[in-house]
Amino acid sequence: MTPGHQAPTGADLPGVGPDDGRMLTEVVRLHGALKAAPLPLDLPGVSALRIGRDHVIEQLEDYVIPRLTEIEAPMLVVVGGSTGAGKSTLVNTLVGHKVTTPGLLRPTTKSPVLVHHPDDARWFGADRLLPELARVQQATDDQSAIQLVASPQVPRGLAILDAPDVDSVDERNRELAAQLLAAADLWLFVTSAARYSDQVPWDHLKVAVDRNTAVALVLSRTPADDVATVSVHLARMMAARGLKDSPLFAVAQGVVSDEGLLPTSYAAEIRGWLEALAADAAARREVVNQTVAGAVRTVTRKAFPIADAAGLQVAAVGDLLAAADKVYDDAQAGLVAAGSDGTLLRGDLLARWQEFVGSGELVRSLEAKVGFVRERLVNAIKGKPQQAERVAVSIEMAVEALVVDHAERAAEKAAGEWRAEEYGAALLASTDDDLTRAGRGLRNRATQEVRGWLDELQEFVRHEAGDARHSARFLALGVRGLSVALAVVALAGDEPQGQAAESVRLGRSLLDTILGAGAAGRVVDQARGTLARRLTTLMGAERARYLAPAAQWELKPDAADQLRQAARRVDDLRFAAAKKGTGGHL
Repeated sequence: MTPGHQAPTGADLPGVGPDDGRMLTEVVRLHGALKAAPLPLDLPGVSALRIGRDHVIEQLEDYVIPRLTEIEAPMLVVVGGSTGAGKSTLVNTLVGHKVTTPGLLRPTTKSPVLVHHPDDARWFGADRLLPELARVQQATDDQSAIQLVASPQVPRGLAILDAPDVDSVDERNRELAAQLLAAADLWLFVTSAARYSDQVPWDHLKVAVDRNTAVALVLSRTPADDVATVSVHLARMMAARGLKDSPLFAVAQGVVSDEGLLPTSYAAEIRGWLEALAADAAARREVVNQTVAGAVRTVTRKAFPIADAAGLQVAAVGDLLAAADKVYDDAQAGLVAAGSDGTLLRGDLLARWQEFVGSGELVRSLEAKVGFVRERLVNAIKGKPQQAERVAVSIEMAVEALVVDHAERAAEKAAGEWRAEEYGAALLASTDDDLTRAGRGLRNRATQEVRGWLDELQEFVRHEAGDARHSARFLALGVRGLSVALAVVALAGDEPQGQAAESVRLGRSLLDTILGAGAAGRVVDQARGTLARRLTTLMGAERARYLAPAAQWELKPDAADQLRQAARRVDDLRFAAAKKGTGGHL
């Protein structure tokens, strides 16, 4: 008698031949694709899919992959069911001695107990079935551990696991019960006359039906006079819920010994059935293949909506990043433009620059023939190095303020765009970096960039001056003076207006006089280009801060496609095997 709720067919058995590891390989890839497709954003309907994704990953890790890796491992029979149904008593009775503790105190079973033949111990190491659960050899209440008990009373090729109640008052017990049932080759589901119509057990049995898991039901703790009547009603309920082909056993209510056992005869039919399965390798293979096939089919079916949800997550993050990009594109363009259109030539910077060039006396002195008007030149230059440094400081302050202003406004606007969506607001809140403001340390970075720019301009001046570096005119003004003049001319733009216009013209005359008109034009263009690159770098770093919240979730653009492809490959193998009619193992 097949213990499943329906007879397995070729379609149930996705095997590709006993020596072919392709199914295992593809299932492992599917597991990796699921892990690479997180669903961190609170999009509509995502909560249920997150839970479903976690369950699918657990199913692969706890059962499918270990089982495919060791297809010949003993068949795992998980004894689960309702509170007070007598699961632990049944396990003790089946084994023939006390291996788990029954009792009236609920919950009784907290840590699962797995009983196996001593020769099968190697199959149940920590790297195999249920790898997240620690292995212990003694009774424990640790819900993250599984107690292994070796007993010669359990036939080789079969192991029995006593699971917590599916309707336990302890939430962790309920979660553990569901996890253990999902790792079973065969469910031995125990209920009682008092509990067989409860909804929670039937919800779990529906999962078994959906997965095509092999199931046998046990009606336990039922008065002998009521067994026939209740069994008929229970069988009808099973048939109505897709379990008409599943075996139904009855264990009448009886006296439990001090060792926690019923009389041997009470569970003789179940024990005989399990021993027959253990002795028949083909029958065991049939049960295992039915359950594994159902699990694989369920996993692939659930993978596709998860892939769709992952695609929506990537698209949503893409929309947020596109909005931030647009804001920072505009801010960057505005910043670069302001760095070369005369915007900065006002206030303290303009005042310091006008002090430096004076009323044109400096230019006229440098334009004169030095050999004849040396005294006039010296008087014009006197004090200019100090003034050049003051101009340089003013440039640093002006550019720094410009950068911070654009970054502050961009951050505020980008954060507003993200807050328009609930998941965007959640991403903003998920980082310690305050994305509504310019980045910490931006002022210092901006100052360093401007200083680096001014140093760069000095190198431009030295390079373009050539032999003129030894002239009295060059030496009179110095590299620093010429570099600040170059900086001001670069910042002023091609057509300076207002009160800055005349002083900028004087600055350009300084460059033309000392460097020559052609060289002066080249260095002005170079100065504007290098400043634009430095400003772009600063704003790029600000933009990158908006990548961090999304990057922390590791949402890969191709995650959805990779998951779909992985699920299709597994399905293709399953269908190919069904078409061949192999009925072989996975």
